[in-house]
Parts: sequence; C-alpha cells; structure tokens
Amino acid sequence: MTRNASSGAAAGGVPGDAVGPKPGPTTRADLRSPRDGKGLLPALASLALLALALALWELASRWLGLPALVLPPPSSVAAALWKGLASGYFRPHLLATTWNLALGLALGCGVGFLAGVALAESAALRRLLWPWVVVSQVIPKLALMPLFILWFGFGHTSLVVITALICFFPLLETTATSLRQVAPERLELFRMLGASRWQTLWQLKLPTGLPGVLAGLRVAVMLALVGAVVGEFIGASQGLGALVIAAQGSMDTPLMFAVLVLIALLGVVAYQLTLWFEAALLRRHDLS
Repeated sequence: MTRNASSGAAAGGVPGDAVGPKPGPTTRADLRSPRDGKGLLPALASLALLALALALWELASRWLGLPALVLPPPSSVAAALWKGLASGYFRPHLLATTWNLALGLALGCGVGFLAGVALAESAALRRLLWPWVVVSQVIPKLALMPLFILWFGFGHTSLVVITALICFFPLLETTATSLRQVAPERLELFRMLGASRWQTLWQLKLPTGLPGVLAGLRVAVMLALVGAVVGEFIGASQGLGALVIAAQGSMDTPLMFAVLVLIALLGVVAYQLTLWFEAALLRRHDLS
C-alpha cells in the first residue's frame, strides 16, 4: 500500500484518495463568521433596530431643539443624501474612494499574503524579518502620510500606498499563523508519501489554513476602508474623506452625516463582497 501511494505521489501529485479525506476541517462549526447568522428573522430584527434608533434620533433632535449644526435629524441627513446623489455631486468622490480602496486592498493583501507564506515556510526568514515587521507596525501609518505626500505627491498614489500598508499586516499575520497550524501527523503523512514542499503547501497547508487567512482578509477590508478615508482627510482633494473635511469647513453637518452614511454603505458592500468570495473559496475546498 505504501509503495502504491508513493508511486502515485511521484507521478505528479498527492492524490486525494491516496491520503484519505481532504486536509483541513470538514465543517466550519468552530470557525463561523458573522455571515453565518442567516435567515429572515435576524434581518428583520436588525432593520427594526435601525428604524427604532432613527426614530429616537429624530424625536430627540426635535423635542430637545438641537440645532442642525450640532446634531441634524435623520430627515435632514436623508435630504442631503438624496440631493447629493440626485445631482451627481457624490459620484466622483465615491468613485475616487472606491478606486483607492480597491487598489490598496489588492496591493496590501497580495503582498501580505505572499509575505505570510514566505515567513510560514522559512523559519530562518521569520527569525530575520519578524522583529522588523513588528517595528514597522507600531509606527502609526497616518503619521507617514506627510512623507508619502512628499515622495508621491497629492493624489491616488499616496492614498493607495497608505491603504496598502494598513491592510498588509492583518493578512500577513493570519497567513503566517494559519499555515503553521497544520496537524503534525498530516505533515508526516505527506512526507511519507513523498510529497514535495510545493505539494505540501498547495494541497495541505493552504486548504487547512484557508479559514484563518480569510478571517484576516475580512479584517483587512475594514481597516483598508478606514485607511483610505482617513488618508483622504490629509492628502486628497477628492474622495469621501476629503468631502467630510469640506463639509466640516462649510459647517454643513447634514452633508457630513450624509457622507458618513455613504462610507458606511461602501464598507458594508466591501465586506459583503468579501463574504461571497470567502464562501466561494470554502465551497471549492469543501470547507463550507
């Protein structure tokens, strides 16, 4: 039996039927993400909670006589939001932030994932670079924004770089940790079957560590949006963050709240896309 399995591995792969069940957890009962609370009732409860909060906000603003400059009622925010959307005023700012977010995520997560794989696979590289990775993370990224503006100028490049730096570490950390959590007996089985280092990584470590890597991706998406918007506070003339600063300068509080609503909706859309991507990958690897 061992001879047949070994010959199968040497022929170009470690076949799934030779090594038994596919590696990694077969269920996600202990790895559930927030998307697992499915059903109509939870959605209705969330909408009811939102409606109650908005109603209380509206009543408090009117009964207490709070000026719109301090706390505008939701009706004023909705009017400002509709006016900006209908006139197309928000469109270039929304597109700019979305562009910065997408490019920063692609760059930061791509580099973070590859770096995490490299650190997980090489103990010597991990001992050499990990202290410097940690040092790089304790420096506030937004404190580097003036330097990025000096190096790359105002505009998209500086914002993409700061966004990438912010979402780089979560994926690096979760990837490096998840790939090292494989059960020793599984690693030993692959060694006995003559699997190469690449085959072990691709067929064992990555499928096993996939839920952890995807959890890091969810965190990275949220941090990337924060980085993109806050970066626009400092170094942009266009974008939702720049629009918040403009509304603050003109003391247009309803507009400021309307922009915050757009930022929240963009974050929800980005997070939901991440969950769909996660579900597709987990189904592909039979981990759903």
